[in-house]
Amino acid sequence: MEITQENRNWLTKLNLKHPLVLAGPCSAETEAQVLAIAEELKNSDVSIFRAGIWKPRTRPGGFEGIGAMGLKWLQKAKAQTGMLMAVEVANANHVKLALEHDIDVLWIGARTTVNPFAVQEIADTLQNTDKIVLVKNPVNPDLSLWIGGVERLYRAGIKNLGVIHRGFSVYEKTKYRNNPEWQVAIDLQNKFPLLPLICDPSHITGRRDMIPEVAQQALDLNYDGLMIETHIDPDNAWSDAAQQIVPQQLLHILKQLKVKNKTSDQALYVNEITRLRTQIDISDDKLLEIMGQRMKLSQAIGLLKKENDIAVLQNQRWIEILERMKTMGLQRGLSEEFIENFFKAIHQESIKHQEKVINGYLGK
Repeated sequence: MEITQENRNWLTKLNLKHPLVLAGPCSAETEAQVLAIAEELKNSDVSIFRAGIWKPRTRPGGFEGIGAMGLKWLQKAKAQTGMLMAVEVANANHVKLALEHDIDVLWIGARTTVNPFAVQEIADTLQNTDKIVLVKNPVNPDLSLWIGGVERLYRAGIKNLGVIHRGFSVYEKTKYRNNPEWQVAIDLQNKFPLLPLICDPSHITGRRDMIPEVAQQALDLNYDGLMIETHIDPDNAWSDAAQQIVPQQLLHILKQLKVKNKTSDQALYVNEITRLRTQIDISDDKLLEIMGQRMKLSQAIGLLKKENDIAVLQNQRWIEILERMKTMGLQRGLSEEFIENFFKAIHQESIKHQEKVINGYLGK
């Protein structure tokens, strides 16, 4: 697969002086709701109005979307505002209905991307379409699966392509609803630099208060746009209430975001160093998260030692760890001196945590 300028022409033709913005409710609920939100967004930086019509739910019993009826509401919103309309599709029937109602943008959701059979069915139905088709990352952090979804569309003669980064499900929850795992998207971006890359901070965070932070991080990483869920009454939304914002909040966020200037050599330098520094920040965040997890494990070991009357310091175990880390560090271009100093610091912190457990004053 060779992604070329042709595959991002749809984005170029929008002639935007700002990042692409897709916004609208998680779910289309009523005609009045759809039209009211679209009316609020029509004279803003929002180019594409998004709304869920079919909602794949993790477990049965939740609101699963209004169905094909909502497509007529989007047609009406398009006529009144002139914005492009976008919906999620999960099978061939969804695609056929969306095309019949002249929907401009179709996106494949994370639960569908994970299923190559479903993606192929969609690709076959969209053969040679001139519609814009976006692929969300699969629920699990599998770059090959994400690329595979794009490849199936590309081989079906679909030229107007893009991807959406919405984060990845993890068993152990973090501060995010879906852990961003930024490196997966960065690797995709490095492999296909001309493929439009859009961030969905609503699904990454699951919280409206964190949307500005993640949106800015995406722009610092040279993403082409944002998909942000927007509702006139988010607290009473029929799905994903906590991650939706009102149109006024969206407009405020877009105004506050710092967008890079790409027109001069100095600007290119600033953009690149900002992008690299943002990647360092992401790595530092992961390091701290891993260190926190490691200290919890040390505390568990301290409890076992206390119960079995074992000394905190186990020299043979420490020597084995250090030698193994030195070997692995050298393979990664890290000096022996750095590895020794780094793991000595970690070892000392682990001993402190274990001593607190054994002495019975952890957390005091």
